[in-house]
Amino acid sequence: MEEVYEFLKAVGTYYLATVENGRPRVRPFGTVDLFDGALTIQTGLSKPVAQQIKAEPRVELCAFDGTRWLRVAADAVEDPRVEAQEHMLEAYPSLRAMYAPGDGNTAVFRLVNAEATFSSFTAAPRTVRF
Repeated sequence: MEEVYEFLKAVGTYYLATVENGRPRVRPFGTVDLFDGALTIQTGLSKPVAQQIKAEPRVELCAFDGTRWLRVAADAVEDPRVEAQEHMLEAYPSLRAMYAPGDGNTAVFRLVNAEATFSSFTAAPRTVRF
């Protein structure tokens, strides 16, 4: 999990895929944190992505660092604790212009039942689970 976190932090932007009415939806994302033993992401509850995750929690994200790419398939489970929101916003202070801990909009999702695969054109894929 730590290696996945470090990869995502290093690339800065990854792409999160959700499902809406049976159709894939993909968008750039940039938040990732380690909180209370879990890899977490953040969005606003008012956004369609949050509603898509709540309706169908199985998500996938993908990132590329120029040489290797990472795919993570996981269940995204909301962590409603204000402490999770505070921790995320400490890691991304620029988000405080739009979000505040306990504001009823800030949502942190834990990635559980995750399978992360590191791939490249020069090495065999390597999978980790957490």
